[in-house]
Amino acid sequence: MTTALPGPWGAALYESRITHVRRTPLRHAFAHRTCLWLVDLDRLPPVPAVLRPLARFRAADHPGAPGLSLRQNLDRYLAGEGVRLGAGRVLMLTQARSLGHVFNPLTVYWCRDAEGRPLCTVAEVHNTYGGQHRYLLRPGQAGTAKEFYVSPFFPVDGDYRMRLPEPADRLDLTIHLDRPGGRAFTATVRGRRRPATARSLLSAVLRHPFMTFAVSLHIRYQGIRLLLRGLPVHRREVPPS
Repeated sequence: MTTALPGPWGAALYESRITHVRRTPLRHAFAHRTCLWLVDLDRLPPVPAVLRPLARFRAADHPGAPGLSLRQNLDRYLAGEGVRLGAGRVLMLTQARSLGHVFNPLTVYWCRDAEGRPLCTVAEVHNTYGGQHRYLLRPGQAGTAKEFYVSPFFPVDGDYRMRLPEPADRLDLTIHLDRPGGRAFTATVRGRRRPATARSLLSAVLRHPFMTFAVSLHIRYQGIRLLLRGLPVHRREVPPS
């Protein structure tokens, strides 16, 4: 059954706790809190003009062709993967652009056909170098090969195991990275839903000021800690221009 989005804006906010656990070659764990949005790509929330600096949803912050909408770019990507969405529905879990900044380590799209049947889930990964990559998971599929450079402390190898159920009152996502030798890394996203309203948006901003800046800075800070612990760096291969 597809998720019904509550409230006057037809969108939801999830006060979320995100954890990262590295298991090899040394153990390192951290957690941080943020606020995530769940929105319908065909009915983006009508945030009042006075509050738009706190929450914007721009196609330019995600992969795709300039000038197309979020939905149009996702439709083009899915068509290239052999998925015809047609009049189906897409829910997107993401961070909104806030105060001119956004960093989304993970955006998830849940895609259903016009009858509400699941077609696929798309996990969109961003790294701190401005790179973006999408992984397509069909119904019943949880595993996919790692194809994208995310952390300088892991090479581009291994396989992801993703558990990405469409959220309702609770958000509960888990991603494992399995490499030769065993499980290397686990990330979780846990949250509780609230209707998106002007009041809940302001409340979230007060609890998590500069939230997208904080996520980006926190990841970089943890990278510095790993460097100081002597973890080797895997160089990023830059494709020739």
